[in-house]
Amino acid sequence: MRVEIRPSKAHGTATAPPSKSMAHRLLICAGLAEGESVVRLIAFSQDVKATIACLRALGAEIRTDGDTVYVKGVDVRKPLGSSTTLPCNECGSTLRFFTPLCMLSGEERVLTGSAYLMKRPMTVYEELAQEQNVRFVKADESITVQGCLHSGVYEVPGNISSQFISGLLFTLPLLSGDSELRILPPIESKPYIDMTISALRDFGVNISNKENTYYIKGSQRYAACKTTVEGDCSNAAFFEALNFAGSDVTVGGLREDTLQGDRIYKILFKKIKNTDEVIDIADCPDLGPVLFAVAALCGGARFTGTRRLRIKESDRAEAMRRELDKLGVTVEVGENTVDVLPSVLHAPSQPLSGHNDHRIVMALSVMLTVTGGVIEGAQAVDKSFPDFFDRLKDLGVDLTYGMD
Repeated sequence: MRVEIRPSKAHGTATAPPSKSMAHRLLICAGLAEGESVVRLIAFSQDVKATIACLRALGAEIRTDGDTVYVKGVDVRKPLGSSTTLPCNECGSTLRFFTPLCMLSGEERVLTGSAYLMKRPMTVYEELAQEQNVRFVKADESITVQGCLHSGVYEVPGNISSQFISGLLFTLPLLSGDSELRILPPIESKPYIDMTISALRDFGVNISNKENTYYIKGSQRYAACKTTVEGDCSNAAFFEALNFAGSDVTVGGLREDTLQGDRIYKILFKKIKNTDEVIDIADCPDLGPVLFAVAALCGGARFTGTRRLRIKESDRAEAMRRELDKLGVTVEVGENTVDVLPSVLHAPSQPLSGHNDHRIVMALSVMLTVTGGVIEGAQAVDKSFPDFFDRLKDLGVDLTYGMD
C-alpha cells in the first residue's frame, strides 16, 4: 500500500487503541484456562490474529463478537493425536510465547512464520531444548519441537528479549513440579515481564519473585475470567508525537496505573525537547522509531540502549537512518547508540520505505505531516494498528492511500 501525506495539522482527541502486548497475554491465558473466558476490546491486528490462530491450532475454541473474544481453553499438555502446525506469520511475540508451550505434550509441534521472523534469535529455547533432550529443528520458515520440559531451575540472560521470559512464565506453572526462573542481570524490558505476571494473576496463576528469581509452583490451573484489554501506550505515542509536528492532539484511553514500560514516552518526549540528556531506551525499544522522529523535529538527541533495535521487524535504527536522510536529517548509528543530529527538514525527493515495519511507517507518517511525501509499503501498519491512517484522517491529517 502507498500512502501520500500532505503538510497538515491534526486536531482533536485520539483514543489509544487496545494494547497488542496485553491482548497477546490475556488471550494466551484464556486459551490455557478451564472453562470459557471473555476478553473485551480486542483489536484484530495481524499479530493478534496470529495468536488466535495458534490457540485454535492447539485446540482452544474461539469465537468473536465485535471486539469481544470468547475463549474455551484447552489443556496443552494433552496430546492431540497428530503433529500440529501453529501459524505465527510475522509475529515474534507469538512465536516466542508459544514455543515452550509446545514442549508440554510430547507430540511434534511445528511453528511456522516468515523467513524474516525465523531469522530472529531463538537461541534461548534452542539451548534449553538441548539441555532437556527436546527435539528442536529450525528451518527457513519453521521451527519444529517435540518432547517435554521438566520442572527445575531455569537460567536465562536478562539482556535478551523479555518474550523468552514471558514464554517460560506461561509454561512453567503447568509442569508437575516446582520451578525457579533465574534472570541473569542486567534485566532489560522488565515492564513486559510485569505485564505477563499481571495477566497470569488475573487468571489465577501466582508467581512470586525475589530480586531476579521467579518462584513458580507446579500443577497450577488457569481459571477462566472476564477481562478487558487496556489502551496501548506504544501506539498512543504516535498521536502524542504529532504535537511536536505542530498539531494539537489530546490522547485518551490510557490507564494511569498501567504496567506498560512504554508509558514513559511522555517523559522521554519532554526530555528530547527540553534537555540534552542522553536517553536510554533499553527498557522500551519499541519506542525507538517514534523517539527518533520526535528528536528530528526538536533539534536532535542522543540515545543509548539501542542494540536490540537490529532484531525487530526491521533493523529499526538503520531503517530510520535511511528514511530520515531523505528528509534532510542526519542520523548516526553506533553499536549501542543512535545520534539524531540537528538538521533542517525538507520534503523528500523520492518515496520513503516502510521497511515492512509498522512502527517505521507510523513514525515516518508523523514526519510527513510537516514535509509532505509518500510512504511505500504502508500496509505494514496492519501488524499492530490496522486503522492507523483512518484515525489520522479523522484528526484532520490530509492523506490518501491505496494499493501500489
